[in-house]
Amino acid sequence: MDAREGAAGASESPPRTAENRDSCREDCDYKQESILGGNEVKSTAVVKYSAAPPPAAYARLQEKTDLKLPPANWLRRISQLGQTGATSLGTSKKSKPFSSFGMAYDFIDCIGNDVDVVSDSENIKKLLKIPYSKSHVSMGVHRIGRTLLLDELDIQELFMTSSQTGDWNWLKELYQRLVDPKWQRKKKSREQFYQKAILSKFLYYSINGDCGAEAVPTPIVQPADTHSQENPIEVEESSWPAPLRTPASVPEDGNPQQQGLKNDFVRNILWTFEDIHMLVGSNMPIFGGGKYPAVSLRLRDSNKPINILTGIDYWLDNLMCNVPELVMCFHVNGIVQRYEMIKTEDIPNLDNSSFSTKVVKDIAQNILSFLKANCTKEGHTYWLFKASGSDIVKLYDLTTLCEETTEDKYQNPFTMPVAVLLYKVASNMMMKKVQNRKHHGIIRTLLLNCIKLLGKERHPQFVQIIASANYMISELFQLDEPPKQDENGSTLNDNSDSYSEDEDLPVDSDENGSFSNGSDPSDDNKAVAIIKSVGELSVPEKYKSTHQIRPSCAFPVCHDTEERCRVVLSYVLEGLKVVDGSIKKESDLPAADPSIPIPLKYADESECTGHKALKKQIALFLDKVGPAHETLKLPSQSGMIPDTWQYQMKLNLIFKASRAYFILSDAATTLQKYGRALRYIKLALQSLDAYCCLINNLSPEVLFFLSQCLTLNGDIQLMLAQNASNRAAYQEEYNYQTREDQEILHSLHRESSCQAFSWATELYMDLEYQLSVSCKCYEAANELLHSCDQKVHVVEQHTQVLKRLGNSRNEVGVFYMNQAAAVQTEGTASKGITAVEQELWKKSFSYFEKGIQDFETIEDETNAALLLCNTGRLMRLCAQAHATTGSNLKRGEFSPEEALYYNKAVDYYLKAMRSLTRWEKHPAVWDSVKWELSTTYFTMATIEQDYAPLSRKAQEQIEREVADSMMKSLKYCDIHTESARQPLCQYRAATIHHRLASMYHNSLRNQVGDDHFRKQYRSLADLHYNKAVKLFQFLKDAPSELLRVQLERVAFSEFQMANQNSNASKLKTLSGALDIIIDSEYSFQLIQSELSCAQAQQENCHAHHDGNVSENDSSSLNEEEIVKLVSMFEARLSFLLFQLIKLLTSKRKGSGNSDDQIILKNYKHAYSTLLRATADKDTPLIQRVEVILSLLKQLSSGLSVDETGSV
Repeated sequence: MDAREGAAGASESPPRTAENRDSCREDCDYKQESILGGNEVKSTAVVKYSAAPPPAAYARLQEKTDLKLPPANWLRRISQLGQTGATSLGTSKKSKPFSSFGMAYDFIDCIGNDVDVVSDSENIKKLLKIPYSKSHVSMGVHRIGRTLLLDELDIQELFMTSSQTGDWNWLKELYQRLVDPKWQRKKKSREQFYQKAILSKFLYYSINGDCGAEAVPTPIVQPADTHSQENPIEVEESSWPAPLRTPASVPEDGNPQQQGLKNDFVRNILWTFEDIHMLVGSNMPIFGGGKYPAVSLRLRDSNKPINILTGIDYWLDNLMCNVPELVMCFHVNGIVQRYEMIKTEDIPNLDNSSFSTKVVKDIAQNILSFLKANCTKEGHTYWLFKASGSDIVKLYDLTTLCEETTEDKYQNPFTMPVAVLLYKVASNMMMKKVQNRKHHGIIRTLLLNCIKLLGKERHPQFVQIIASANYMISELFQLDEPPKQDENGSTLNDNSDSYSEDEDLPVDSDENGSFSNGSDPSDDNKAVAIIKSVGELSVPEKYKSTHQIRPSCAFPVCHDTEERCRVVLSYVLEGLKVVDGSIKKESDLPAADPSIPIPLKYADESECTGHKALKKQIALFLDKVGPAHETLKLPSQSGMIPDTWQYQMKLNLIFKASRAYFILSDAATTLQKYGRALRYIKLALQSLDAYCCLINNLSPEVLFFLSQCLTLNGDIQLMLAQNASNRAAYQEEYNYQTREDQEILHSLHRESSCQAFSWATELYMDLEYQLSVSCKCYEAANELLHSCDQKVHVVEQHTQVLKRLGNSRNEVGVFYMNQAAAVQTEGTASKGITAVEQELWKKSFSYFEKGIQDFETIEDETNAALLLCNTGRLMRLCAQAHATTGSNLKRGEFSPEEALYYNKAVDYYLKAMRSLTRWEKHPAVWDSVKWELSTTYFTMATIEQDYAPLSRKAQEQIEREVADSMMKSLKYCDIHTESARQPLCQYRAATIHHRLASMYHNSLRNQVGDDHFRKQYRSLADLHYNKAVKLFQFLKDAPSELLRVQLERVAFSEFQMANQNSNASKLKTLSGALDIIIDSEYSFQLIQSELSCAQAQQENCHAHHDGNVSENDSSSLNEEEIVKLVSMFEARLSFLLFQLIKLLTSKRKGSGNSDDQIILKNYKHAYSTLLRATADKDTPLIQRVEVILSLLKQLSSGLSVDETGSV
């Protein structure tokens, strides 16, 4: 098991290998220790990884030991010195300008936000010693997010390399142009080689003698072991979709080991120095054992005192590695003299080398601030340079300088490592399970810079990363999530942690330490920034104002769904272009011509085999569901081989496009732009068609999404059918195509004809076919959902689909029912029922029946009741069609077929009420069903009463059936509940009572002999007449009906009088009839009001239209009917008055009662007035009504009238 060091030498670790590096990095339990140097600075070191074994107890050499003589184990592999052995301890090593990239690849989680600097510890020490040293400084700086990568650019080594490989010629030329035109190679002195050799021998001597050593060749150049090293851009598995995992292979040109990207430090340490977080690599050997568990060994010449540079060097090494003590071995000309133990916190106070730790801290903060303020462009290579002996530090943007020339030789070798690192950091941030959306701006910027650096034209070998980066950017956008808004309604941007790859920070003023260029334009005008004197770095907080990179360029805010989806599609298109361009095939399709639109023809329903196409297509999809099929991995239509990166990437890009188009379609549907919505859903289904052609096994998630698309397609077709009046506008929306859509469609056509769903996505002109297609879409979606795992969201979707399917079937059923009604209306003159009509009934009934089953499946009682109600309407339509007609085309008797269908309608309405169970469940539907049921009973009773089937049934049986149906209709007619339908219910109830009263009245007339039945009929007729009058009096718009009932009551009284013998009985009956006449005053008041309004409207029309009377009379009265009723009323009133006068006159001869005399006089005056009024046949109706009203008032008050008829 691997172990890690918290403090140097704290635990045991095997040498690092490529196989265990990742696991070591992930599973480490960190141990932290803080060291205060002079109580002025705070330092914390956490060993992220160590390849060194437990600290070896160092061997204390005897005095006079000659270090010029090599030990027996010299240059052998010693585990205590780490796997790099003497190479890192004393021998000359090749400069590695990419060492920070190796660490960044290994600890990708630290890059971008958590760490400020990644570098070799030697580079950190060199930077912090700048104010004290006259040595030159040459470092490459790269920015990744908030992290700066620092690498040594050893001019001597790199220029020697360029003479052999030519890789660094561009830097050599820039150096000669900007710094030293007469550069020459400087050879190292013999003294330098001597010092390295004696240090190496000292360290090998210090290893305990019992440690075994293994011979190893001198490691001048270590060849790359491609089998044992980790993949350069391989990332760990995660829950993120497959294409976001870093490509599994990198072309040879981008092999990181060939570019020195290997992380070969003995240990990697996360060092926090005050508020600066650094990931450093260190090869310093650490010894321990006994009293001193962790010490560092140093060899010093007694003749040379320790200077400040050496002191800072020793102090920083111990701080970085958390080593508490330093063991110094002094020698003279290689002969060991003595040892001295020094605590780390005492190093700054040594004689001749004392320094202020606070000043070192200020230097570190100022350098970091300077670099972060000026190294602002991600992907750019910056060069921090200080010439030997100079106090001026300059920062150059090498990328910009390279871009200023068009010569191919100016190729920045950092481009590909930086691009790959940008990609790795972005991938790592995206693959974190708990991902903060405010990082989306950072991720997007990283990926955009990666794409910009690579460029498929300049680096075609990296097209896989370019395609994946485009897809990853598209994944950052939440397609179905609307932008958040603040209280004022403005859009919020959560990604405040983002930054810009293009915006530079403003330069500080001179008061804060200027970075401005020098006065010599020939020398300094190419520098991004300049530190005029290294002494400025020692000034506390000199550059504090620019210590943090200013957040800018947040994640782009999309103001609506369409804009967001369009951005996603733009990245998807770029990814598809890259993938398609990487596929080599002789028969590649020609590139899309944006000027030639792809035709979207309108399909004639006769050319489409929708039902067959649906069954075949769904069968093909369902055949791809389930366990993996053992199929041959044949190339796709475009030449892609399954399991290649192109194959997987195109699958995911296509699926992303389909989701974007789906969201666009849904948004357009919400806006009622149904033509646009159909175009988008067509593109979504075409994308899914291409996806399904590429893959052998469809996942349940894909089937679920396909069912969503078909469901939405069904919604759109249904809405198009319901809004046929706007079809021209919808056609225009449907025909429109963007260039982006055309290019995506051309990419899809490389894999498929994209015609699998053409039956569902065309804009049909036939209403019936549109409704049918909508229904088929829901049926297909329902069938696909059965193959998905029955999770919660699938069950919910299944419920929604069945509800839509039931609704669609209801629409189709209503359509066919209306068609049947139209055919019936057109064929009223013909006899019999046509085959077309019967076929329409069957279709309508079939759809209603299936819709009811759909709603019952999801226990939607309300909608099931509505469909049962519609089925009842269909049965009533069938009953109407079965009405018999005679030879003269008049209505015949009530037929058995009519009764059968009306009874079926009743059954369906009763089922609907049972489905609802109670009124509270859905009051509106309950009331509607009750009304329809009441209407059915009423219609059946009315027809049977008016067109009695006397040829089949006896009169008594018919009357019983009519009475039974009328009472049932009355039962379901709610006259008490206040609602919009209450007046209709009251009118119907009054009509039912009127009809029942008339029926019993007629039965009484026809009844002969049986006094029991006569008495019963008389009682029932009187009861229903009274109820009818009361109900009609509640209504203000039924005066004629009320008057008719009153006249029938008068006739009923007259019929009773005809059977009476005594004058007293007759007088009583006639008086009762006259009371009914007088009670009719309310009817005439309503009639008078209506006639007055009509007369006023006519006069108004004469005044405004030059005498042209409007033909549209707003009065609800039927004047012709009123004239007839008034005439009948006048006749009945005249008859009653005449009979009463006769009876009272004969009674007066027998007795001289004064009251009778007064009543008789009143009757005579009323009678004479009525006769005079009715004598003139041309008297206007309103005047006749006024006369009747005056007579009724006179009769009700018992007052006399004058000769003119005035009271």
